[in-house]
Amino acid sequence: MFVSFIVAAISMGIVYLYGCIGETIIEKGGNLNLGIPGIMCLGAYGGALGVNIYFRIFSTANPSTFGLLLFSMLFTFIFAGLGGLIYAFLTVSLQANQNVTGLALTTFGVGVMKFMGSNMNQDNFTLASKSIKMLFKNYDKLGEFGRIFLSYGFLVYLAFILAILVSVFLKHTRTGLFLRAIGESPKTADVQGINVKKYKYLAILIGSGIAGLGGLYYVFDRSGGTTFVEASIEAFGWLSVALVIFSMWKPPVGIFGSILFGGLYVLPQYIGVSNIQIKMFDILPYVVTVLVLILTSIFDAKNSQPPLSLGVNYYREDR
Repeated sequence: MFVSFIVAAISMGIVYLYGCIGETIIEKGGNLNLGIPGIMCLGAYGGALGVNIYFRIFSTANPSTFGLLLFSMLFTFIFAGLGGLIYAFLTVSLQANQNVTGLALTTFGVGVMKFMGSNMNQDNFTLASKSIKMLFKNYDKLGEFGRIFLSYGFLVYLAFILAILVSVFLKHTRTGLFLRAIGESPKTADVQGINVKKYKYLAILIGSGIAGLGGLYYVFDRSGGTTFVEASIEAFGWLSVALVIFSMWKPPVGIFGSILFGGLYVLPQYIGVSNIQIKMFDILPYVVTVLVLILTSIFDAKNSQPPLSLGVNYYREDR
């Protein structure tokens, strides 16, 4: 039972992790994007559309698993990126309120998936889901070790790799340092010759694309290939934003946080609780996140604080 619980926690936590990685990149540039739930829905819809386009172009008799994965990920990035582009244009170019824009984007993304997803060919997407879930699942001969470490699909391992790569990018590359400088003080970065608008746009677009993969993973791996899950993805999106705070804006910490959040989500299935008690488990990730905020504030952990300009629009003419 313990091994099954760990596998379930990791599998469920990946949804949070993609959203966390994407939002961390965006917030490091100084933008607070509360539209992540909507962007994850747009990514899920885009992935489903990509699968259907693949089946229209190629034969459905013997589909290529890598072809399906490529098309779905490509269209996920396109649709999630479009959501990010809307947010970037409104908040970076037009200086709209970031909180209001993000909430509006969430409503828009959830609405698009609810309306457009109902018109999807579910049979094609279910077939693609089963095919992609089997990628790299070669653990039968390795016992419990294989189940814990090798029993997942491609998108699970990609999430772990992205978390590490994004951490290295932010800490040890020139571009990453520029992005962090903008998040701390866009005015100072601008004076140093850094193109603040360009970096913000790129961070929002790339971060949105990665967050969209969380929606794609959910419909591929967790929902069994159905796109009638906009409410579930929205809920995961909000917890992804909370995970950014819990992880203290550090993607590797987000890996462990995502497993914890995933574990709290699936735990009621293993210990047998009532429906009322399940609701208590639903709020635990938020409670833990608040505790982390309180502790880091009390101990004044400078490396665990949000970027100083987070959520604040930059007006270049006020330099």
